[in-house]
Amino acid sequence: MPPPPANPRKRTDRSPSNVGAKRPRVGVSVGTSRPGQARVKTDPDGKGRSGASKADPSSLRSEFIQIFTEPAHANGNGVSNGVLKSRFRDRYVNLAPVINELTRNGRLSMSKVGDELMYNLVSDEMAAKFVGLDVSARMVYQVIEKSGNMGIWTKDIRMRTNFQTQALNKIFKALESRRLIKPVKAVTAKQQKRYMLYDLVPAKEITGGPWYTESEFDHEFIGELRTFIMHCVRRLNGGKGVTLSDIAEKMKQANVSRVALNLEEVQQLMQTLAFDYMIEQSSINKNGEAMFVSARKVTTMCDFKWWEVLCPDFYFRDIKFEDGVTLAAHEPHHHTA
Repeated sequence: MPPPPANPRKRTDRSPSNVGAKRPRVGVSVGTSRPGQARVKTDPDGKGRSGASKADPSSLRSEFIQIFTEPAHANGNGVSNGVLKSRFRDRYVNLAPVINELTRNGRLSMSKVGDELMYNLVSDEMAAKFVGLDVSARMVYQVIEKSGNMGIWTKDIRMRTNFQTQALNKIFKALESRRLIKPVKAVTAKQQKRYMLYDLVPAKEITGGPWYTESEFDHEFIGELRTFIMHCVRRLNGGKGVTLSDIAEKMKQANVSRVALNLEEVQQLMQTLAFDYMIEQSSINKNGEAMFVSARKVTTMCDFKWWEVLCPDFYFRDIKFEDGVTLAAHEPHHHTA
């Protein structure tokens, strides 16, 4: 019987040069499902199919904080959520851990302007004051912060936060002890307490301006200033007339007021003297400024006091006399001899 034919597919060459040789792989990458299809591998720098960098926590945090130093956001207006989405694009979803970490450490505050969420970066010094405070205390702080130098009533804080009075009082005490907020009283409502940030100076509508001391109208202080103005009117320029600016400058030089007075406040004092008919306008100087001198003697004086013609905001009102004559605000009134 002849021997069976050799299998053409079976390699019979066992020469030393072919022993152990590996067969080449043609057009197939490891892990691909089809020949010739290359696998897309992640680059060492963290880039994927789209070429976008995967978020590195430390660099993402630095980039996020850097936004608040840019001129458009460095004035305290904060950064909106829309700006963050536009800036970080596909990396926006990776901001959550950064925002949570900064918020937890008191470095970031959030508020709503309309329908837009706003972020503000808090300084390290201020953040240290928030350490240990819970979310409720920070919410109360933010409500008070929005009120500015006008402050906000405790009743309004309770309505906006929906906190019970007892819990709210504890929060007030904690924030006050850290010098984050302070209580103030308005001259128009002394029995009601309002709060504002500790470092703010209350508005004049709250304190009454320089004419009030500890929420009380200071008659003695105003009387001293009026006396000084009369000395100026009688002695400066030989009694021939002085301007409002002359008197304001002399008061500043003599340091007669315990608080700095602006030109409008000095004018208010002079208007009270005009209503008491102690000074009057004599002429206009070459600069168009009114000149004031001591008033001429009169036969009769009005029987009301100068403070009776002042409204709470220190502006004048009309006065109607028994004979039917009405004296309009700022109108000179005197009876010559």
